[in-house]
Parts: sequence; structure tokens; C-alpha cells
Amino acid sequence: MQTVCLFGSDYASTAQVHEALKRLLDLPAYYGMNADALADCLSDLVHCPGLWVRPDGPEDVQRCLHLISRVFADQGADVKEL
Repeated sequence: MQTVCLFGSDYASTAQVHEALKRLLDLPAYYGMNADALADCLSDLVHCPGLWVRPDGPEDVQRCLHLISRVFADQGADVKEL
């Protein structure tokens, strides 16, 4: 099973976090770059990948990563905060 690792200090903005998710998960071009769009895309997957996350870095990135963690958990993913 795939596991996505996101370290907040690697990103300067929430847009960068969503760009990384788009690339790592091979999300469609129409991905809306927000939590609702992520939930929609994850629900289309046969198996939701796990998530390892370190919510550090800029404050807006930290909030974004906490929200993303909830989205993954709501989809039944194994979420681990590092």
C-alpha cells in the first residue's frame, strides 16, 4: 500500500502542499486544490493511501496539514503524525 509523507517545513504555502499531493497521488488535472476536492479524489481511489505527516513550518501550512490529515482519516487511511 502506498504511503504519502508530507513534512510541513518543506512547503512555503498551502498551494505547494496541494501541488505536492497532486503529483504524489497522480490526481486529475481538475483537482481543486482544497480539502473538499481532496476528499472527492480520495473517495475515487480503490485504496486510500496512508499518510505520514509532520505538521510544522508556516502556520497556514500547519493548519492545512491538520485538515489534510482529517480528510485522509475520514477516508479510512492510516494517518501517522511524526
